[in-house]
Amino acid sequence: MSIRHWPATERPREKLLSRGAGSLSDAELLAIFLRTGCAGKSAVDLARDLLTSFGGLRQILESDRQSFCAAHGLGDAKFSQLQAVLEMGRRHLSSVMEQAPGFENPQMVKDYLRAELRHRPREIFSVLLLDNQHRLLGYHELFQGTIDAASVYPREVVKLALAHNAAAVILAHNHPSGVAEPSQADKRITERLQQALGLVDIRVLDHMVVGEAQVLSFAERGLL
Repeated sequence: MSIRHWPATERPREKLLSRGAGSLSDAELLAIFLRTGCAGKSAVDLARDLLTSFGGLRQILESDRQSFCAAHGLGDAKFSQLQAVLEMGRRHLSSVMEQAPGFENPQMVKDYLRAELRHRPREIFSVLLLDNQHRLLGYHELFQGTIDAASVYPREVVKLALAHNAAAVILAHNHPSGVAEPSQADKRITERLQQALGLVDIRVLDHMVVGEAQVLSFAERGLL
């Protein structure tokens, strides 16, 4: 049966407008994005099939172009729309962080870093530059490594921080393995960066490791 013939309270779009987006299932949210189904299937039916095929909503959102477009009911147009939606979400979160009075809410930083780094197939080392009120000056990805390591050069981090007149930094990198537990190498490079940045009076507020299910904070763990 077409969604048009469903009770108004069960149609995904009407349900979103009356109850909010949080009330929708993954299939209902995806159906709104798809807009239409295919022969013999409503948009919700198609969404359920896609969720089963990919293994979940996150896998759909993070799939590459080839995998996404190969799925029934999808294609380049939908892939382009999805990438635009994801990028708008990242830019919105970045804008919120830039306008925030300071990073009193570590969860906001974790959410931002998760959006930027969790899906990356290779290790990325990045730096959040902050002013003396701990407001965001910029996010920069400095080094990219192999699947399990990245070479980090303290001189380049110091150079970047000075160029932006940063008073403090938050270091971050992802673990493509999905395990956020810091390695001994992670701890050593954090110490080196603290020493190098300390020479020019720039504080390292935290080092966050982005894994599959969590973002680990050095500060919260007592490692700084």
